[in-house]
Amino acid sequence: MKRYRWFQTEYIIVILALAARIIPGPRTIDDAYITFRYSQNLLGGNGLVYNSGEAVLGTTTPLYALLLSIPAMVTGSVQAPYPILALGINALADALTCLLLYKFARRLGYPDAGTAASILWALSPMSVTFAIGGMETSLVILLLMGSLYMYSIHRPVASALLAAFSLLTRPDAFIAILPLIMARLFSSWKQQTQRISLVEILAFSTPLLLWGILGSQFYGSPIPQSVSAKTVAYNLPGDAALVRLLQHFATPFQGNLIFGRFFIGFGILFYPAFAILGWRQVLRQSAFLWPLAIYPLLYFLIFSSVNPLIFRWYLVPPLPLYIMGITIGLEALTEQIGRPILRQVLYFAFLLLTLNAWTLKLDHGPPRPTPEMAYIKLEQLYISAVADLKPHLGEGATIATGDIGAVGYFSQAPILDLVGLISPSTSAYFPLPEESYVINYAIPTDLILDFEPEYIIMLEVYGRRTVLLDPTFQQRYTLFKEYPADIYGSRAMLVFERR
Repeated sequence: MKRYRWFQTEYIIVILALAARIIPGPRTIDDAYITFRYSQNLLGGNGLVYNSGEAVLGTTTPLYALLLSIPAMVTGSVQAPYPILALGINALADALTCLLLYKFARRLGYPDAGTAASILWALSPMSVTFAIGGMETSLVILLLMGSLYMYSIHRPVASALLAAFSLLTRPDAFIAILPLIMARLFSSWKQQTQRISLVEILAFSTPLLLWGILGSQFYGSPIPQSVSAKTVAYNLPGDAALVRLLQHFATPFQGNLIFGRFFIGFGILFYPAFAILGWRQVLRQSAFLWPLAIYPLLYFLIFSSVNPLIFRWYLVPPLPLYIMGITIGLEALTEQIGRPILRQVLYFAFLLLTLNAWTLKLDHGPPRPTPEMAYIKLEQLYISAVADLKPHLGEGATIATGDIGAVGYFSQAPILDLVGLISPSTSAYFPLPEESYVINYAIPTDLILDFEPEYIIMLEVYGRRTVLLDPTFQQRYTLFKEYPADIYGSRAMLVFERR
């Protein structure tokens, strides 16, 4: 029997998940470079900072930055291959998440649903894109799924520890952790055999207290500066997050890419209905698992009401449990009506929709199979601009930019953040008058004139109605280089030099 062990389903799923991330290779997203630079400065002896000497917590994922530092330390250089290190960590995290999905559904009595959900997640463009993009998304999902799984098998100490780590990986993990805390408090009060122990309390509170103390001493607050900066820097319609989330929950397998926009109307009825049916079946058997069932809905409600700018990786965390709910719902229904072949057909249809969202090669980056949404043209533009500008940078010359990741990582220059993630003083210049915006962000003219950075790298659309129309700006700055670009409705990427 041992010779066949690698043909067991769980091993095939793990190998599939790893291959789906290793084959495309790194396609690093701008925000990931922010975390990379924090890790670089930590290894360089400057502390967990972005700009040396500026104690500002501009990353929302301190645990991921610390985790990246461990393999980077082995290289003995701050110039470690961070995109590759991040890909390795993320690929392993996603493979383990797929394994948890498989085991989870099987424990609940739905083996076909577990197999389908794990394969779909292994190949999901939403999962793969941000794993190869170097983001912390894969890690926070693994920690959340691990915490919920340990809760489901009555391992409260392990669940508490993983929950704490998930909060240190992304603050919005609290949307899943809060119901879990409520469930544990209720079960402890209702059932004396499930009392909360001191060890469980310490497992949850110790990592958070340590970070709270260290973060307060070093940064003044353990809460990332980027959280408050994003609330004022972007100009959004009141229903922007609601619309984006409705589209997202209607297309978990990217069916709109084949059937068009009308499919969203169908999907918003079809997929949530089966997810609700699936979790309803689970709760009939195990009512204490309600924190798992409510997480996707709670995520939808909170982000819709808060209405932040929805970056694509914000959409990913509730998807594994949402997909598992859908596959369980289909298995439960087809068993009831005596049509098991129907669920196999639908599972296969979901797989085909998912694979359709891949391409053998994109029109940029490495020519390998990859999800179509793994788009890095903007990052490539910034890298090109930095390469041309770097020979001209004087000692200590500051670069101002609104997208600080690739610019900061590849230039290693002091950065003035025009959004405010790592430059708190710039947040005072937002919000701008409505007429200043072409899209959801614009560069304040006064910010540039007051700080007078030596160089500015920006998309033209960011300054079309602000700095580019200002006579004083034109007197003080000259165009260093222009790169054609149609990203976000922009006409070009522009690099300015102070006269």
